[in-house]
Amino acid sequence: MHITVLGVGLVGGTIAEDLVQAGDYDVTAVDLDSRTLDKIAQKLPLKVIQADLQESSIIESLVAESDLVINAVPGFMGFKTLKAIIDAGKNVVDISPFEEDAFLLDETALSQGVTAVVDCGVAPGLCNILCGHVDSLMDNTESYSCYVGGLPVLRQWPFEYKALFSPTDVIEEYTRPARFVEEGREVVRPALSDVELMDFEGIGTLEAFNTDGVRTLRKTMNIPNMKEKTLRYPGHANLMRIFRDSGFFSTTPVEVDGMAIRPLQLTSYLLFDQWQLEDGQEDITLMKVTIEGKKDGKPCRYTYDLLDRYDRKTQTTAMARTTGYTCTIVARQILNGMFNQKGICPAEYVGRKPDCFENLMAEYNKRNLGLTETITKP
Repeated sequence: MHITVLGVGLVGGTIAEDLVQAGDYDVTAVDLDSRTLDKIAQKLPLKVIQADLQESSIIESLVAESDLVINAVPGFMGFKTLKAIIDAGKNVVDISPFEEDAFLLDETALSQGVTAVVDCGVAPGLCNILCGHVDSLMDNTESYSCYVGGLPVLRQWPFEYKALFSPTDVIEEYTRPARFVEEGREVVRPALSDVELMDFEGIGTLEAFNTDGVRTLRKTMNIPNMKEKTLRYPGHANLMRIFRDSGFFSTTPVEVDGMAIRPLQLTSYLLFDQWQLEDGQEDITLMKVTIEGKKDGKPCRYTYDLLDRYDRKTQTTAMARTTGYTCTIVARQILNGMFNQKGICPAEYVGRKPDCFENLMAEYNKRNLGLTETITKP
């Protein structure tokens, strides 16, 4: 079987490596950056193609021989790329956090007979799978919450942060309004708002703030209360609000000495080098998902805690492990026929299938990803 990975950056490279190491697939890696491709080609026995994936017209030819495609491009180009993959009639697992509604492609995916699992990283992704699984067990589900973040172990002033996936997608998190569900109604709040402090054993005190992470769950789940918050070291949200509210994240051009400049373009140029995780620099990914409802007519709470750390042996970041391996586990489920639902399938659909969920938990355990389940019946 042949798999094409579109985008082999911070996370996509780990996805390609995991698929190659399985020994069951031929893998092609596609990216614009020749240095990234050279690095992965020196490390892995796979085919590499340099291509500008913003040119969606070339995607059909790139994936022509593929049994499955992984879409790991940045969010700003994710929807167009996904559409091109589906138009080509290829099954796909997508981790690109694009803003557009993936269900706009559902009719096309169904007509093409395509399985398109979207939002299939760690968050969105794993948290959606957990939600879908627990909701299928409950008589009725009353609330869902997710607190999640990726952080460098070493805290360095002034940001105390490193971009563990596409930096442009990080900034998008800080500007896109956060959509939640409260008492059965959708509510919208600014990103970076409602900051609260939380203590995590072995980590310390972190801050949590609103981001637009509920995504497809607003449509696919009949749960009256749902929210997601992003975790960072204390003070980060306030610093990012200063940048945002002062216009540094704006995409509207301003004139400077007769030249039109988008503030975000300059900010990105200055920030991204400082946000880059240096080789060997360690990170953590942590997540707490709490789902409450009634089972057999009695109150019940499922709590999932994830804490994963940089793998020193393979030099793989925790964010790449948790995001990439969730993606590759589901990709294998599609290829072996375990998950075969057609159309646009958010990750929660995978969680609804008991065999898929059990397989994911077993694969997480095999890969030493630190996910634990606690069931409480007050």
